[in-house]
Amino acid sequence: MKVGFGYDVHRLKIGEALILGGEKIVYEKGLVGHSDADVVIHAVMDALLGASGQGDIGVHFPDSDPGFKDISSLYLLEKVKKLLDKKRFTVSNIDLTVVIEKPKLSVYYDKMKKNIAVVLKIPKDNINIKATTNEGIGFIGQEEGIATFCVALLEKIT
Repeated sequence: MKVGFGYDVHRLKIGEALILGGEKIVYEKGLVGHSDADVVIHAVMDALLGASGQGDIGVHFPDSDPGFKDISSLYLLEKVKKLLDKKRFTVSNIDLTVVIEKPKLSVYYDKMKKNIAVVLKIPKDNINIKATTNEGIGFIGQEEGIATFCVALLEKIT
């Protein structure tokens, strides 16, 4: 068994799309980034890459590469899944915490879990998503950004 930890953060900006867990979230602000800036999927990818000893998303999908401009993070997660398969790892479970002041995300949890489960080929019940606010403190509390923390457990297939 291998454990990995992932973290990602992006700035919010009026007029950008807000995509979290591969799901378009209705909100007046969205995340700014080279790809679709999906902090949920980015944290998942970093946790999986870390657990499998394969670096981080910046190594595999650098923001200096124009080929990744505006790309779907779910597509990048598919590439990470292939890297896990090559090293003979399967995902046991994923636990995510999204730190976000607004909007409320609970109505999107099921769809986000399904999106991740389909790509990773694991049961949706092996993914937990929760959200918390930053109680008005700091850049997240002032609605200037969103962060996500992720822990993933991998099993080696023998």
